Formats: sequence, C-alpha cells, structure tokens
Amino acid sequence: MQTVFQQAAPDESSSVSSRNYRILWRWHFYAGLFVMPFLIVLAITGSIYVFKPQIESVLYGDKLFVPVSTQTRLGYDKLLGIAAAALPADAKASAIAVSQDPRRSTEAVFRLASGDSSSVYVNPYTGQVLGTLSVEHRLMKQVRQIHRDLLLGKWGGWLMELAACWTLIMLGTGIALWWPRKQFSVWGTLLPRLNLSGRAIWRELHLVVGVWVSIGALFFIMSGLPWSSFWGKNFQAVVTWAGSPRPQAAAQSEHIHGTDAPADAHHSMPNMPMKMQDLPLADIPWAVGATTVPMSQDMPRQSLSIDQVAAIAARNGMQTYQLALPGKSSDVFTAAYAPGAGEFLRSDLDRQRTLHIDQYSGKIMKDLRFTDYNPVSKLVTLGVALHMGEYFGLTNQLICAAISLTLLAMAVTGFVMWWQRRPQNSLGAPKRVLQAPPSIRRWKSYMAILGILFPLMGVSMIAVWLGDTLFFRNRA
Repeated sequence: MQTVFQQAAPDESSSVSSRNYRILWRWHFYAGLFVMPFLIVLAITGSIYVFKPQIESVLYGDKLFVPVSTQTRLGYDKLLGIAAAALPADAKASAIAVSQDPRRSTEAVFRLASGDSSSVYVNPYTGQVLGTLSVEHRLMKQVRQIHRDLLLGKWGGWLMELAACWTLIMLGTGIALWWPRKQFSVWGTLLPRLNLSGRAIWRELHLVVGVWVSIGALFFIMSGLPWSSFWGKNFQAVVTWAGSPRPQAAAQSEHIHGTDAPADAHHSMPNMPMKMQDLPLADIPWAVGATTVPMSQDMPRQSLSIDQVAAIAARNGMQTYQLALPGKSSDVFTAAYAPGAGEFLRSDLDRQRTLHIDQYSGKIMKDLRFTDYNPVSKLVTLGVALHMGEYFGLTNQLICAAISLTLLAMAVTGFVMWWQRRPQNSLGAPKRVLQAPPSIRRWKSYMAILGILFPLMGVSMIAVWLGDTLFFRNRA
C-alpha cells in the first residue's frame, strides 16, 4: 500500500502498461490523500481501545473489583436501591449487571434528568457504594466514539465509513502498483532493501510493508463496516430481515400489544417496534441489534422484582449478563450476554444469548442464541470479536495493535514520500493520462462494483471523477 511514487511520467506515446500505471497511481494518490488523516485516527484509537479491559482495570479497578468474601451477597433489588440513593431522586434505573464472579462489584446504570447515564458501583457483600462513572464520558467510551464517528455524530460516522471504503481503493491500487513487472526478486518485492537511502528507502518500506499489512487492513475494514453508520445499519437490517424470522408466538404478542398497549408504552405505534439496539445495554451482539423487542402481557399485574427475574434467568441457564429494566408498562426485562463486556469470557461466542422476559408473568417471550444466528450473522460476530481483540485473549489484542500501528506507519511514510516529492505551491498529484488505454476498463468495472456495494463510496467516486475531469481536462 502506498501514497506516491517517484517515477518519471511517460507521455501519451508511452506503453499501455505505463499509462495504466499512471492512472492507478493517480487514484491511489487521491485515495491516500483522503484516507491518511482518518487512518491515523483509526490506528491510534483502535490500538488503545483493543486493550480496554486492561486499561479500565487500571483506571477503575477500585470500582470494578471487590475483595472476595464469604458473606452472602445482597439481593439485586437491595443493591439497586442502595445505588439509587447515591444519585439525585429523579435518576431512573435502566440496567443492572448480574454476575456470578465473586470479584466483581455490581454495576447499576441510571438515566439522569440531563439525558446522560451514570453507573453506580456497589459492593455486593456489604452494600458499600464504591463510586460512580459517567457512561458517555468515560475514557474508553470516548475513544470508541472517536474511532466510530470522531464525536461528530451521524456526519462523522459517514466520514469514517467513507474513509474505510476508500481504503479498499487504496489497497487495491497499491497492490497493483507493487505488482512486479520485471523479473521477480525477493528483495524489493517481499523484503525491503535496507541499503537504500533518502526517498528510495521510504518508498521501499512503504511498498513492501504495505503489501504485508494489506491482508490485516482488508480484514479490519470488512469486519468493521458492519458497525458503520450508513452501510452497516442497512446491512444489519437486511441480514436480520432475511435470516431471522420471528417466532410466531412472539410475533402475535408484539402485534397485540402494538395496538392495545396503553399510552405510556415505549412505542405506541404498531409499525414502530423497539429494537434491541434501543435498549440501555453497553454491549449488544451485532446479530440481534436489529431484532424486535417483544412487549409484556398481563399488564394489570404487579411487575416482578429483579431477584425474581434473575432466578428465572438462572433456571434457563443464564448466570452472568446485563439486564435491561423495563422503562414502560409494556416493556420486558432483557437479559443479554455479550462477550464484549469486560468481565465476560473472551472465546465463548457460542454462548451469546438474549432472553426477553415478561415483566409481569415471567414468561420467556423470546430466546435468541448463537445457534439461532444465520450464517452471515455468525461470520460477522466472529469478525467483530477478532477485530476488537476479544476472541483469543492477549494474543488477539497484540495482533490487532500491531496491524493498527503498522497502518499508522504506512500513513506516515506515505506522507513523507509525498512531502519530499511535491513541487512547490502544488498538490503534487500524478499527472493525468488524457488517453486512457482500453485495458483500464477492467479497473473501472471493479470500482463500479464497489460503488454499487457501498453507495456512499459510489457517490464520492463520482464526485472525484467529475472534479478530476472538469478541473484537469486539459492538463496532462
């Protein structure tokens, strides 16, 4: 993968191969110029976030962990009441962590009047409040949001998605530019020639190391795009609709309460059901994020206590999970096990599970397990776990960090090469080929396919092509 090369630009009478090279080089330059700042941000934030469990243990260890005790643990309703007393009276409980780990504190999440959320940590043996943390403003949450949308919301998410898509062009054109055109040699192709100096050594490192890291970069892009703001959201909806039909009983209950629910129900419109991604849970498996949350029945009855719900979940095989609490009279309790949370095991993707429990009767309204996921959802789940360093422990984390930091080096070497060769008072883009050879059509078809698969990218490619054509029409 590379950003620029120092090479004499042949004229229009040059070979087809030379003109192809210049066209690919020009697209590679534009892709690199756009991607470079975003790639730097992604590499730095990704390298930090992948070590989230270790970092949060250091930063918040006094809140997350407690001394193991032989005392009987307090009930979850009691713990929630203690946590609520540590916050303003208008704070509303939204979730609580249920865990069998004797070293972990109990985390209760509350929605504040300001709209933000706060976590309260309580010693489950003594009831001592260990402290509070903002859900939105804690360090690793901020790092993740910078990684996803630069803290700019929807528009930032679209920018990061575009950067990821344009990285595909940068990778493809970079490999094409690296591809040996003369006699193959290990040195200079697979291994860098370190006896070079000046711009030559920068180019050599950029070429060879870039090719080696391109596999990891491609994996990062394809495993990260399912979480993207535009393409990822629509892809998730399509996969869920195509491969996860709702159980008949759940569908009937949702339909009944979509029309008959009282005015204070979370969603009163039957065509606007709540989705899993709307729940106040820190970690929701991608495969169930777009699934519909069922509604509770028998609403005149008294709601179950958290301890009763925990007992129901335990009888159904769930011991450690996040529990979303009902916010409205029609809502359900939702127990979700997602290995992305810090205390959960790393390599147990097949234990991902989501249990929706009627808040009045305790009936299991919907039970979604890893075995219920369609093949695409299972593949995405594995890809996301590997992407975030969550599948095989520290080794997975170190590999992810190494790939990220190498991509950072690629961005830096690309910038150095461009800066060293750019003419004064000029962008330094490779000169335009006025008469493109017919063989370049194959590359145009590849880019057209990418543009169709990723619509945001397609629109941006058209914009770049128009700009290049209109502004540089008569410049070779």
